Amino acid sequence: MSIQDIGSLGEFVAALATVITLIYLSAQIKQNNLITKAEFGHGLTHRLYDRFFNTAKDKEFAEFIAKDWAAEDLEDSEKSRITWFSIMLLVDVFDVYDKVKQGLVEEKHLDMRVHMLSTGIFRSPIGNRVWKFWSNVRDEEFVTWFENNVLDPTAAKEKLEKFRTENSELYEKEKSGNTIFRGLE
Repeated sequence: MSIQDIGSLGEFVAALATVITLIYLSAQIKQNNLITKAEFGHGLTHRLYDRFFNTAKDKEFAEFIAKDWAAEDLEDSEKSRITWFSIMLLVDVFDVYDKVKQGLVEEKHLDMRVHMLSTGIFRSPIGNRVWKFWSNVRDEEFVTWFENNVLDPTAAKEKLEKFRTENSELYEKEKSGNTIFRGLE
């Protein structure tokens, strides 16, 4: 075996090692992307669980959430709380929508939020004012999507009916008297 043959063999081994390294790096990047998606998804789910838990453990907050936010006899402090709560929900939807568009989280995270928001929060006078103010910071695509999926009462009713059809076992018992989903029945 000549020096030239050894050199050619060395080049072949180096090229093979490069290909193997690229395949390994590709697998690592793919795994890293999956881990990142899972972390984003976990963080988004955790935000919802925190809200649910706080509602369950805090009687005053639960009473606030259960109020009719379209009522005309709301106190100024209640109107302020509704405004800030609505802004928090919007910022959350902005974040989740953007992450779904970027492919960083699954669409189910957005679907959960749309399902909850279609109960009418942003159709109340305060919620609607908050939306009109904050819709100016979003592009037309998002505004159209939000108005079609959250604000449109027909779409909300259709989604709720579809959910009830697909999950009929949840509705077999007597109505709970819960007023959170009012206006969609």
